[in-house]
Amino acid sequence: FLVEESGKNEVVCFIKAPATALDNLTCKIVNDTSSLVVDDSEELVSNVISIECSDSEKTIPFPITIQIPFTSRFRGNYREIMVKVTEVNFQSNYLTPISLEGHQGKHKEIFAEVKVYQLGVFSVLSCLKRETFTVPKVGLSQKLSVDSRISFYYPPETFSCPAAMQLKVQPIEPSLVSTLKARHDMYHSVVSTSALVYVQHPSAQPFNHSVTITLPCPPNPEKKRQGDETEQGRVISATVKRVAAAYHPRAMSASVRKNGENLSDTLKLLGHRSKEEEWMVFDNVSIQNARNGLVSFELNEHLESFVVIRLSFLLETTYLLLFAQALEEAVCSTMSNVILYRKRENPNKIVVLLSASKELTWELQNLHEEGYFGPPEPTQQFPLREGEQIHFQFRGNIFASENGKEFGKAYKLTFHSQRKPRLELQIKEVDEFGNHSSPHYKGTAVFYKITREMIMKEWKQPLPYRDYRQQSPLCKLALTLPK
Repeated sequence: FLVEESGKNEVVCFIKAPATALDNLTCKIVNDTSSLVVDDSEELVSNVISIECSDSEKTIPFPITIQIPFTSRFRGNYREIMVKVTEVNFQSNYLTPISLEGHQGKHKEIFAEVKVYQLGVFSVLSCLKRETFTVPKVGLSQKLSVDSRISFYYPPETFSCPAAMQLKVQPIEPSLVSTLKARHDMYHSVVSTSALVYVQHPSAQPFNHSVTITLPCPPNPEKKRQGDETEQGRVISATVKRVAAAYHPRAMSASVRKNGENLSDTLKLLGHRSKEEEWMVFDNVSIQNARNGLVSFELNEHLESFVVIRLSFLLETTYLLLFAQALEEAVCSTMSNVILYRKRENPNKIVVLLSASKELTWELQNLHEEGYFGPPEPTQQFPLREGEQIHFQFRGNIFASENGKEFGKAYKLTFHSQRKPRLELQIKEVDEFGNHSSPHYKGTAVFYKITREMIMKEWKQPLPYRDYRQQSPLCKLALTLPK
């Protein structure tokens, strides 16, 4: 199935089915609905496609095989490729691809191939890898395949009958913790965190015995350095201590105690009992340091998600809960920038795109090679979650059009971290006699952030509205047009 995009034929998908069935199938790209098919921790890596039966009286002989082209730039050990099928009522299910290879004739793309028993809206996603195992009555010691340092030990008779468990692990980059600490002084005592672990326990059986969980939570680098320095200066240190103890025994014991306290980390377990509940601190859970940066603790109840936080000194419970919330939000967000550049050879032609901040330099270089340059310079960075939208409109004496005919509309870009949201527009002056004292026409592009919660759950997405008076702008970019 092909569609025409920007004057070129683009492969939507390949479908293997009886010829009579293929005659009754219609397939189209519906990327305007992409905000509706992604959840947190999911990343869209394909077009969103709709496959329907054009004749309601015809029966499709399921199963049929669908191959959808996709491009995934980052995957890693913690993620996997899945195909999501979303129904008209927005209920969805996930299919594991039969294959992630395959070349169709001259088409060199990678395809996710699935066997389906229903039609609907299909998208290829990079998701956190789901790990499933069953805990028998005799107990189980389970190391996770995504990270063998993470293990769960269920003693015999933990559950009264076999219990299925589903786990996902969201790694936390140390740089993310550093960023949160740099933004908020109150998080200064946070040294490191474990991964965020999500657990589903469908049978909801109570624990008859405590479950032991082991996972990495990096140690305090200051403590390690202190250890190295102590080893290096052992003789000098011993001499100083003997002299100090002889003359100032009280001061010496206080000093040693103080240093020891500074280097003794505190470990805290935070988690959710269910999605509906807020983060909680489980002070009654004792967490032990193990070797090589591992920590372990025992749980006697089910938690749907949890994280261990290492502190250099105690932090108030309120701040701990705020940190956990900020961490969860930051993990699902990408720091991004809006770029609005003009074509050097044709100032009436502009490109507007969203770029992850970490790729900004590379993105600007690509635009320069295409002949696009500033001013204006890219906006300051801001966080965006997968599927959130940026709506924008032009004010002042400049407005824009996609087709060169309809001017004055509002526009939208939908953020997907592994795709490149981009619009090419033509700009012109509103009033050719305006800005009479300047050699340029002047205008402003005003950008607004639309969260997924603000987006209507309708397959026919409304056009961006023009009235944003109820909302503060996310950012603005001034632009000019030579007269």
